[in-house]
Amino acid sequence: MRDDHRELRLFLHLAQTLNFGRTSLDCHVSPATLTRTVQRLEADLGHRLFDRGPRGVSLTAEGHRFREYAVRALELWRSYREEHPDPALLTGRLAVFATVTACQVLLPDLLAPFRATHPQVRLDLRTGDAAAALARLDEGEVDAAVAGIPPRLPEPLVSRTVAVTELVLVTARDRPDPGLGGPFVLPHRGLVRDAADRWFRARGTTPDVACEPDGHEGLLTLVALGCGTGVVPRLVLEHSAVRDRLAVVPADPAPEPFAIGLCVRRADLRRPLVAALWSLAQGNTPRGPGERPGWPR
Repeated sequence: MRDDHRELRLFLHLAQTLNFGRTSLDCHVSPATLTRTVQRLEADLGHRLFDRGPRGVSLTAEGHRFREYAVRALELWRSYREEHPDPALLTGRLAVFATVTACQVLLPDLLAPFRATHPQVRLDLRTGDAAAALARLDEGEVDAAVAGIPPRLPEPLVSRTVAVTELVLVTARDRPDPGLGGPFVLPHRGLVRDAADRWFRARGTTPDVACEPDGHEGLLTLVALGCGTGVVPRLVLEHSAVRDRLAVVPADPAPEPFAIGLCVRRADLRRPLVAALWSLAQGNTPRGPGERPGWPR
C-alpha cells in the first residue's frame, strides 16, 4: 500500500532534529528530496514551516501548529490501521473445522482465494463429526466451520451457504431391493438425523433402526456391509471410498435438501482474519441439489 503519510513523517523528523542533513541521512532520502517535500508542504499550507538562518533551522509559529496536527493525524492513522490492517499484511492463525468430506470437496475451492490473498496466515484445519461442528465453533475452539446449516442458527452465529446437496437413501448394491421398510442405518445425532426423522414422520412411519454411527463415513461402511438402508448427503455419497458398493434407493417424496454453510461467530466479524475469510463468501451462489456452487462467483 502506498504510504500517504510519508511527507508528515519527514516533517516530524525534521521538526525534531532541525537538521536537514541528519533527517536526510536517517530517513534515507536525498537532501534535495527533503527540501522539495518541505517546499510542497509550505506551498499547500500557504505558510513557512521552518526558518533558515545563520544560527540554523527553527520552527515557525505555523510550524509548531502543523507539528501538533501531524502528530494527531499519524496517531489516528495508526489506530485505524490496527483495527483495519492492510489485507496483504494479515498474519496469524485461522482455525477451520470441517468434516473429512468437506475438507476434500469444499475447502480447496473455499480457501484457495483466501490463501492466495493472505499467504502469511497459517491455516489450521480440524476434522471430526459433523454434528459437533457448530458446537465447537460456538465454544470458541475454532474460528470458522463448514457445516450443515440448521433451520434456526444459534443467535451468536452467522452463516453463508457454500453448497446445497440432496439427502438420499442408499443401500448395499448387492442387497435385494429393500424398498423403504428398513432396517435403517441413521446418524446417531445431527442435522441429517433430524431431517431423516422429519421425513419418517411425514410418511407416518417409525423406522426400524439397526445402527446409529457417529459419522457419515462410518454409516456408509455399515450400509455397504448390508446392515440396512442409510440416509446421507449425496455430496458424501459421491466422494465415498465405498460408493461403488452402494445404490440409491428411490424415494418419493425425497428428504429435504441439505444446505452446507461457512459459519462464524457474529462477534468475530470484527476480527481481521475472520472478516477477510467472510468477505470471500459474498459472491457465492448455491446451485441446485447435489451440485457444488462456484467459489467465488
